[in-house]
Amino acid sequence: MRELFHQSLEEVQDRLVQISELVTVAIEKATRAFGTSDVALAEEVIESDSVIDHRATALDELAIEILARQQPVARDLRIVVAALRVSASLERMGDIAEHIAQLTRMRFPERAIPKGLKSTFTKMGDLDVEVARTLTELLRTGELTLVETLRTLDDRIDDLHLSVFEKVLGENWQGEAGATVDATLASRYHERFADHALSVAKKMAYLATGDWKPDTDTIAVIAAEQGAENIAAGGAPQV
Repeated sequence: MRELFHQSLEEVQDRLVQISELVTVAIEKATRAFGTSDVALAEEVIESDSVIDHRATALDELAIEILARQQPVARDLRIVVAALRVSASLERMGDIAEHIAQLTRMRFPERAIPKGLKSTFTKMGDLDVEVARTLTELLRTGELTLVETLRTLDDRIDDLHLSVFEKVLGENWQGEAGATVDATLASRYHERFADHALSVAKKMAYLATGDWKPDTDTIAVIAAEQGAENIAAGGAPQV
């Protein structure tokens, strides 16, 4: 029974990674469609969101079944509860990718990116894709150094998000009302995507430390311990 229980926990982790991979594909396509006004690509993102939703729901059902049948305690309980919360964040990240794609479709054949902001949104899109890829690797390996990587990426996106608002509120902004709304919405979507990823990263840090708000030094110590275990075992330790 114990072996079956741990197989179920491994399946939870595998499914989280699979959902994160789907989210990565969605944000890659959504940001590319947004930057190039590729409405066909945007439609792909919109249609595929139901797959992410279905996978997240199936994972939640598995986690609830584990809680009901196995009644886990201590760290095992934290893993299952955290998986439910991570699943919700990943599903929301998929929704945000869909929202970006919907902006592209709504403005087609015009460009959704207002004049003067193309380079900013290109950077935000590239960073969000990097966030998604880093998060997938964190979920796959549990390597805590990636938590700090995600913090740094989130800070960079926050700075770009602020620069968009400074641009559209500045005296030199000449965009029409629709362009202003598009810019603020798109910027918010990119910023929130990274926020949800960071929220997941914090939950992974909690699983490793038992602290919801571990400081940087604590994470660094555990990450170093993980590295030592990895060298000894020849593989990446799981959180």
